[in-house]
Amino acid sequence: MRLTAPRLHSPATPLLAAAGAVAVFVPVTIVALHTGVGQRVDESAMRAVVAGRETELTVLSLLGRVSIGAVLAVSVVCVALALARGRTRLAIAAIGVIVGANLTTQFLKEVVLERSMLDVIAPNSLPSGHTTVVASAVGALLLVSPRAMRLLVVVAGSFAVMVTGASTIVASWHRPSDIVAALAVCVAWTAAGSMVVGGSHRPVSRVGVGSLAGAAAALVLLVGIGVRPSYGWSGFAEAAFVLGAMTLVTALAVAAMERISPTAS
Repeated sequence: MRLTAPRLHSPATPLLAAAGAVAVFVPVTIVALHTGVGQRVDESAMRAVVAGRETELTVLSLLGRVSIGAVLAVSVVCVALALARGRTRLAIAAIGVIVGANLTTQFLKEVVLERSMLDVIAPNSLPSGHTTVVASAVGALLLVSPRAMRLLVVVAGSFAVMVTGASTIVASWHRPSDIVAALAVCVAWTAAGSMVVGGSHRPVSRVGVGSLAGAAAALVLLVGIGVRPSYGWSGFAEAAFVLGAMTLVTALAVAAMERISPTAS
């Protein structure tokens, strides 16, 4: 049997990922917060999908599980996995990803960013805190997980991130730009964690497919429990575009976090 040698990370790989995350975050933020067209499109996209009373309660119940307790539980798992592999630096990096991403999101949302009073008068909600909590946990788990677990983490992580992000849209808590911005923050912090850890990367098969499958499964779940276009069939195209775009963005973000995380040890 022919063994595939580990492929060493170029030092530029996580740097490129971080730069790419910033390159996504900045224009999305400018357009969504400071242009009339961006505000209208973002608001329309948020209102493209709705849920009945029972479905809304289910969605809110799902969002209610995204808590400080859940973050602490994931942090403990990350530390345990890292220490089981004899890698203290992995544990530190994983906690750094979770803490750094969430503090960054809250600082940007509450202190730095403001929504211009143009076509939509509303307080700033970018980036999404709920999405950051879940996506940063996925990034941390990818850092500490051994190669054999990576595909499982990717599939489950994409599912969890998509359910959370899309649910905040359905509940009218967040607009799509908020979700994209949160994912960019988490990719950047996962890249930072990868640079701290260093090491090599052995490619994991079917990561892209797994990430897309997890996000798509979340979409199927949401539709199955009653998420619908706001205006029936006349609003189907817009709703399908919004949910499809969120599925693709989620899959790309999780796959990117896996690709920049060392796997050799």
